[in-house]
Amino acid sequence: MEIFEQAKLDSVAEYLTIAGQVEFWAQVRRTSLENPDFPVDYIVLSLTSLKESREESIPFIPRSGRGWFCRYL
Repeated sequence: MEIFEQAKLDSVAEYLTIAGQVEFWAQVRRTSLENPDFPVDYIVLSLTSLKESREESIPFIPRSGRGWFCRYL
């Protein structure tokens, strides 16, 4: 399958334009080259979450106060 055809299919699924899908792929590639220790799935989810508006996001609430990071909350 051609890159254009794959971008066309993926852009519909992700609610992006074809150009937007190609830009997203380029951003994933660039980020994975800069961070080779991160799995690609993690990078995709992280970049996708950055596009989410603050109103739609769910705040992180720790399960318990036993972690060292809870002292700073």
